[in-house]
Amino acid sequence: MASDRKRTESVPPAKSARETYYDRVYDFVRTIPAGSVVTYGQVALELGAPAASRAVGYALHHLPAESDVPWWRVINAGGRISLKGRGQQADIQRQILEREGVPFNEDGRTELARYRWIPEEQ
Repeated sequence: MASDRKRTESVPPAKSARETYYDRVYDFVRTIPAGSVVTYGQVALELGAPAASRAVGYALHHLPAESDVPWWRVINAGGRISLKGRGQQADIQRQILEREGVPFNEDGRTELARYRWIPEEQ
């Protein structure tokens, strides 16, 4: 019995379905090139879960501050930043995107037809 306990103690706990989905979101978002954006729905569709755009938002919301995931490259389907009510995060997101070459008009919208990244089929 003691040997069984040792064996199970050395095995890391399994990730939940949510954690696994979040990891997939992060992996995809890391592939978005600078100067491009994608929508929450586009990420969900690319991951095979087209109805899970809110889950994409939740995943990005739960990123640790020191993360290397370029969360700012994900915007809403209207070409706008969706971080209303989150302090300065929306301003930070817009500033980073503008620095990367993604402009916004006076209504806070970018031209998705021009700046949306479409990954190559693999």
